[in-house]
Amino acid sequence: MSDHRYAVIGAGPSGLSAARALQKAGIEFDGFESSRGVGGLWDIENPRSTMYESAHLISSRTTTEFAEFPMRTTADYPSHRELIAYFRDFADRFGLTERFRFDTKVTSLERTDDGGWMLEATGPASGSGAVEPVKQRYEGVILANGTLAEPNVPSFRGEFTGELLHTSAYKSASQLSGKRVLIIGAGNSGCDIAVDAVHHAASVDMSVRRGYYFVPRYLFGKPSDTLNQGRPLPARIKQFVDTRVLRAFTGDPVRFGFPKPDYKIYESHPIVNTLILNHLGQGDLRIVPDIDRFDGSTVHFRDRSSAEYDTVILATGYKLDYPFVARSELAWTGMAPHLYLNAFTPLFNGLYVMGMIEASGIGWQGRYEQAELIAAYLAALEKHPERAAAFRRRVADEPWPDLTGGYRYLGLERMSYYVNKDAYRGAVRAATRMLKTDAAAPASRRGALDRLRHRTKSASMRTPSSKKVTA
Repeated sequence: MSDHRYAVIGAGPSGLSAARALQKAGIEFDGFESSRGVGGLWDIENPRSTMYESAHLISSRTTTEFAEFPMRTTADYPSHRELIAYFRDFADRFGLTERFRFDTKVTSLERTDDGGWMLEATGPASGSGAVEPVKQRYEGVILANGTLAEPNVPSFRGEFTGELLHTSAYKSASQLSGKRVLIIGAGNSGCDIAVDAVHHAASVDMSVRRGYYFVPRYLFGKPSDTLNQGRPLPARIKQFVDTRVLRAFTGDPVRFGFPKPDYKIYESHPIVNTLILNHLGQGDLRIVPDIDRFDGSTVHFRDRSSAEYDTVILATGYKLDYPFVARSELAWTGMAPHLYLNAFTPLFNGLYVMGMIEASGIGWQGRYEQAELIAAYLAALEKHPERAAAFRRRVADEPWPDLTGGYRYLGLERMSYYVNKDAYRGAVRAATRMLKTDAAAPASRRGALDRLRHRTKSASMRTPSSKKVTA
């Protein structure tokens, strides 16, 4: 067992991944979760949850589940109710639940003079309903508090005097009964809510600025993300093939009122919802232009048209938020922390980030592999410091792996930590093997090290300037 103790902040899928990886590596840790139990945003009763009653997975069960703990459901796209039960079962099965302090909110992380971290939190006092402060020193801290909890609320000219809410405050379609509804944004949540709203609202409009690609949940009778699970196709070939497949199955979204996309498929997250196209085709809702300004209950659009609304829903996404630690400690650059493999700060200051990855199809297993990498580094720090030092030198001295897979992702805030699942998982697995391989091992055992060294030398460091920037 490790002599050092670490903290894990958050008990959602990423926090559970970190806890399980540390447990398997024999590393001592304490978990902290601000809500009542495990599951993170999938627990609709969690005050920080952004879940709504109709929410389901948008990736299929078999591409999303933890490899060592398959889901028992037969549903291809389980609901949030099945998923919260799954996470509770996962935590109980591996003895992780008792490793977390629940209803305990981390308020501060500060460096200590001896190179550790002082964690401060507030939580329930033993045997009473009172709240007491928590203060504990840790060798390091894994931040796994999620990426979808802090709403991104844009500013608009003028003032709307009706009901203005972010999708994070949406729970049930009954909230929209009889109302004239405008949804701003057409991401996956926005499209889900639009499909809900057409059955309850008096009218539903959706304001969009750019075009989207719509992926059916099923292609050729199978969950669409289970196709082509072998060797990944080069980016340009996959874009060429899949664009034509989508046209055959869904037609051209432009005919339903959406703008034509000014980017290629997979350069932004696709919408896994074709029901909205059905409702557009039936006249149940309509697409309207970008917002110009608010004026009481009237919304004016960029094409000089206007309409009256009772409720405006902001489907404008979320911002990264690690409010308990200084941004400088996470090497923030622009819209997100600048982290090696989205997990390690260049400073190697004892902070590690879990779950700051978005990618089509990466699933919770992909996040668990990220946790395995962090655990491998922490184990090397104690048992094989020369391996940990070699890893740090590589991060400092060599170009970082290209995680784009050849795709030119849009330079949007929500895309600032987007990766290609195959490129990311390959780089993470190779780095984990390096940390578990003795530098003096025979060449046959150093293959992973050599392959990653070759990859990092040939790839350019990924920075915001390497992305296709779109306003």
